Amino acid sequence: MNFTNADEKRTYMLETPVKKLVCTLAGPTILSMLITSFYNMADTFFVGRINTQATGAVGIVFSVMAIIQAVGFFFGHGSGNYISRKLGAQEMEEAEKMAAVGFFLAFIAGIVLMAAGLLFLEPLAYLLGSTDTILSYTVTYLGIVLLGAPAMTTSLVLNNQMRYQGSAFYAMIGIVSGAVLNIILDPVLIFGCGLGIAGAALATTISQYVSFVLLLIMIRRGGNMQIRIRNFKPSIHFFKEMVRGGTPSLCRQGLASLATIFLNRTAGFYGDAAIAGMSIVSRISMFANSALIGFGQGFQPVCGFNYGAGKNDRVLEAFWFCVKYAFLFLLVVATAGFIFAPGLVALFRKDDIDVIEIGSAALRYQVIAFPLNAWIVMCNMMLQSVGKGLKASIVASARQGLCFIPLIMILPYFFGLFGVEICQAVSDVLTLVISVPIGMSVIKEMQKVKKE
Repeated sequence: MNFTNADEKRTYMLETPVKKLVCTLAGPTILSMLITSFYNMADTFFVGRINTQATGAVGIVFSVMAIIQAVGFFFGHGSGNYISRKLGAQEMEEAEKMAAVGFFLAFIAGIVLMAAGLLFLEPLAYLLGSTDTILSYTVTYLGIVLLGAPAMTTSLVLNNQMRYQGSAFYAMIGIVSGAVLNIILDPVLIFGCGLGIAGAALATTISQYVSFVLLLIMIRRGGNMQIRIRNFKPSIHFFKEMVRGGTPSLCRQGLASLATIFLNRTAGFYGDAAIAGMSIVSRISMFANSALIGFGQGFQPVCGFNYGAGKNDRVLEAFWFCVKYAFLFLLVVATAGFIFAPGLVALFRKDDIDVIEIGSAALRYQVIAFPLNAWIVMCNMMLQSVGKGLKASIVASARQGLCFIPLIMILPYFFGLFGVEICQAVSDVLTLVISVPIGMSVIKEMQKVKKE
């Protein structure tokens, strides 16, 4: 949908039938998330052709990429949530200022992360869970990936700001183009140029900068807020709103990174095969959940616009629609994942029986709890989009923070490797128990306002 101005877009977001609107916005975001996740899997797939140690290194560095993404999502979701509510309330000037603040702060943060990571490269590799046999691969891969940190943080801001404005298609073009380029460059640089794991890292970094440039071009289309240096006016007000809207994402992504570190360090006690196996399972699970997250991202701008305009009935209609169909989708995915688990793991490391055995067992345990994420993810996205920062942060922190981190320290102590394999499934069950009363309290609040 090509809009010439913000008023046309606002009318579209507030008057189009909810189900049609969610599906229209979710299509590009689902495709974007799937392809982005696929290129993360592509790194693991091609690096898996080198050796088990290289596969483990990619899994270890993934936690750093999650930290960089957490910062990008903090500024992207923090500014995007605010922008969508202000557009719904027809406060255009405030929305434009927040767009600039989110973008430039993310760029500064990306430079800081890059510099700090390169300065403490080897200690950081050990901290992330690298073993002596994996260290050289980890340092090589990590050092190159860190060079892309500024592009990664700002790309996520541009992507989310466009998405929250209802321009999911233009946001998709920038992200997907970079992801496709990464998939093409992986085999060329790893095998064709003989660069090995450095080629995989270089492919990732190049694709990040290409995405960044394309997103800068795309934001000029579709009636989006423009990024202007004159609007960069940081203030306590904007920072508070950024924290309120972005902290849930920072918690979710940041704790996911921390959880990966704990997972790698714990799995390391059972050898490189355990690290590689759990790394593969993490990528497969992420791919399955990416479609769910993409669907939820189609819901978020609908939620933000309509909540800002006081149309709670449309917010609730969209929420229950998303929960219902997300549950059915995840039920199908879980069934397929359980049946084909050994074959899926073998795609990445077919020559290592230990990796396949550990990975397939862990994947089967994880998919049992997959359908629960329908409520968990949609609940978190709703809370975040309507500005319930604290409640959204609690739900976002639970799955891979409040629940997972204590469990990854406790369960292996009693059950050994089996405890590592079941940790995520147990965490998902506990997260559901936490998120249901929190989500229902906000739903009842909106129903009350709707009646009044």
